[in-house]
Amino acid sequence: MVSQAGTAPIPAPISAPPAPGPEALTVTGADLLEWRRRLLARGGAAADLDWLLDLGGGLRWSQQQSLWCHPHATIRLDRPLEQLEALWRRHRCTHEPLQYLVGRCPWRDLELPVAPGVLIPRQETELLVDLALELRRQAPPISCWADLGTGSGCLAIALARSLPTSRGFAVEASAEALAQAGANLARWDLQCQVSLLPGDWWQPLQPWWGGLDLVVSNPPYIPSATLAGLAPVVRDHEPRQALDGGPDGLTALRSIVAGALQALAPGGLLLLEHHHDQSEAVGELLLAVGLERPGAHADLEGRARFASAWRPVAQ
Repeated sequence: MVSQAGTAPIPAPISAPPAPGPEALTVTGADLLEWRRRLLARGGAAADLDWLLDLGGGLRWSQQQSLWCHPHATIRLDRPLEQLEALWRRHRCTHEPLQYLVGRCPWRDLELPVAPGVLIPRQETELLVDLALELRRQAPPISCWADLGTGSGCLAIALARSLPTSRGFAVEASAEALAQAGANLARWDLQCQVSLLPGDWWQPLQPWWGGLDLVVSNPPYIPSATLAGLAPVVRDHEPRQALDGGPDGLTALRSIVAGALQALAPGGLLLLEHHHDQSEAVGELLLAVGLERPGAHADLEGRARFASAWRPVAQ
C-alpha cells in the first residue's frame, strides 16, 4: 500500500460492454467455435479466451460447452466478435489483465468492477471470509470489524453482506483503490454499513482501538526480489504497492501484527493472508506480540496461506 491517501476518479474500464439490446450480435455456434479455434491457433490459453467470452461477451461457460453438441444453435453476444478479438489481441500483446480490459472480475457470488491501479481479487482470498465466519461461529456476535488494505473492497463487501447487523471499516492508503472500493460499496448499497477510511493499516482506526471483534487483511506479502519473476500480466500491470511486501515479504504483516493487541477487542480475531512459505514466520510474529491460539489454514491447493490469532479475553 502507498503512504499517501486521498481521493481520485475511478479509471473507466478500457472497453465497457454495451448493454444487451437489439444491436447485440448473433452468431451460430459453429462460427463461434471456428473463431475460437482460429484465435487459439495463434497462442494463448483456452481458459482465458473462454473467460473473455463469458465476462466480455456474455456467453456463460455452460453455454459455451453446449455449442460442441449444438453447433447450429444461434447465440447472442454482448459484443461483436471483432471487439472481443481486439481485446484478446491487446491482452496477448501487452499482457494487460482481462479483468481490467472488461472492467470487472467474478469473486464469490459477485461481479466486482475493477480498474488499473486496483489489485484484482484472487479466488483464494474468498476463503478469508469463510474462515472468519467459521472461526467466530462459537464466539459472541460480531458487532464491529475492519478490513485493512481493502483494495477493491471485495472482503468488506462480502463481510458486510454476511454480517448485516454489524458495523464495518475498510482502510486503504491508495487513492485509486479507495475510490474503487467506495464505488463498489455503493453498488451493493453498503456505504451506510461500511465506512471507508484513508490511511495505513491501524492508524485511521484509532478511535475504535480496543473494540474490533474481527480484523481481516490481505496485505502485500511478496518478497521484493521475487517480483521480477512474476507473470507479466501481474508484474507489469497490477499495483506494485499492493504486491511488494519488502525484502522478506513481511513488512506489512509485521506492522499489522504489531498493532493487533491494542486494536482488537478482548477475544477479538485477527485473520491474515500471507505467502505460501510464510506460515511459520507469521505464526511466530503473532505469538511474539501476545496474541493467543495461533492457527494456520490451507488455501484451495492445500498450502498454508492464512494465519489467525486471538486477543486474550483477559489481559
